Amino acid sequence: MGVPTRYRWLLHVDLDQFQVSVERQRRPELVGQAVIVGGDGDPTRARQVVTCASYEARADGVRAGMPMRAASKKAPDAVFLPLDMGEYEAASERVMDVLRGFGDALEVWGWDEAYLGIEDRAGPRLLSAADVIETARSIRRAVVAATGLDCCVGVSDNKQRAKAATGFAKQAVRSPEAGEEQRVFVLDDGNWASLMNHRPCRELWSVGSRTAAKLSAAGIDTVAQLAAADRDDLTAMFGPHQGDWLYVLCRGGGDDAISDEPRIAKSHSKARTYDTDLTDPGRLHEAVRALTEEVLEQVVAEGRTPFRVGLTVRTATFFTRTKMRKLPAPTTSLDAIAAVADDLLDAFEIDRPIRLLAVRLELLDPE
Repeated sequence: MGVPTRYRWLLHVDLDQFQVSVERQRRPELVGQAVIVGGDGDPTRARQVVTCASYEARADGVRAGMPMRAASKKAPDAVFLPLDMGEYEAASERVMDVLRGFGDALEVWGWDEAYLGIEDRAGPRLLSAADVIETARSIRRAVVAATGLDCCVGVSDNKQRAKAATGFAKQAVRSPEAGEEQRVFVLDDGNWASLMNHRPCRELWSVGSRTAAKLSAAGIDTVAQLAAADRDDLTAMFGPHQGDWLYVLCRGGGDDAISDEPRIAKSHSKARTYDTDLTDPGRLHEAVRALTEEVLEQVVAEGRTPFRVGLTVRTATFFTRTKMRKLPAPTTSLDAIAAVADDLLDAFEIDRPIRLLAVRLELLDPE
C-alpha cells in the first residue's frame, strides 16, 4: 500500500439518519413519524438494540445502542422496523459512487460516512475557502439528486475537525429555522476556540469515558482546560502517544491524510446474542461451530486464509472474556478450525449461563 496523501481541505460527508432515510424511501408515509430501526423490528424481544432512530424518536430520548425494549418505553408510538442489510449496503454504494464521481480522493468509513481530500498539500495553493464550500454544497446536491438521501458536510483541514464540523451542521439542521446552507459547516482556526473551548473533553474525537474520567480526576473537564494543560503532564498521565495526541486534538489538530486504497481486513468475526441463555455444553459447542462456519464462508468467499482463531464468551451477568489460539497451520478447513474453536470453548470455566458467543478468524495478508 502507498503512503496516504495529505490534503489542505478535508470534507466529512455524513448521511442523515441513514437507515431510517432508506426505509422512508420505501415507505414515504413514515416521513414525519418516529421510526426506530434495529434487530428484527420486534421491540418485545430481549437483547435487541436500536441501530438508527429518526430525529422524532431521538426527541423522545431514543438513541442508537439502546435496548429496543427501552426504546419502546420512551417512544411507544414509534414505528419499529427490522434491519435490512442488503438494502443499506446497496444505498450506501450508490452514495459512494456519487462521491467518487467528483474525482477527489475518497476514504470510506462505513455505510453512512466518508472523507474526501481536496488539494494535495504538496502542490500549490489554488482553492479558497469559498471554493471548497461550494464544492461541499455541490456534493450535497449531487447526493440528494442521485439517491434521494440527504447528508451534511463538515469542512476543515483535518479529519477530526471535519467530523466535528459535521456535528455542528447536524445540530443546526434540527432547528426549524435551519436553511440549506447550514448543512455545510466550516470549522477551522478562526472559530475552533469559540465553539469548542467550553465543551466537555468527551466531545473530542477518540476521548472516551475512561479518558474523560481520568482527565476530570486531574481537574480537566473542558477543551479549554485541556488546552491549558502542560504537555509533559499529559504524557505523564497517558503515555507519550496518547498524551501528545490529546495535546494536538484539543487545539483543533488532527490527521490530514486520505487513503483511497481499499482497506484490507485483518480479521472477520461473527457474534450472536441468544434469545435464551445457553447452559448445555452440547448446545454451546453446536453454536460455536455454527458461528465458525458462517464466518469461514465469508473468509473463503474473499479468498483469504485464517491463521488464528478467537472465541468471545459473554455470560448472563455480562462478564466477557476472549481467548485466542493459533492454528497448527493456516487453513480453510472447517473441521480443523472448528476443532480449535471447540478447544477454546473447553478452556473457559463456564459456571454461568451464556448470552453471547463470537468467533473471530485472524487472516493472512492477501499476498
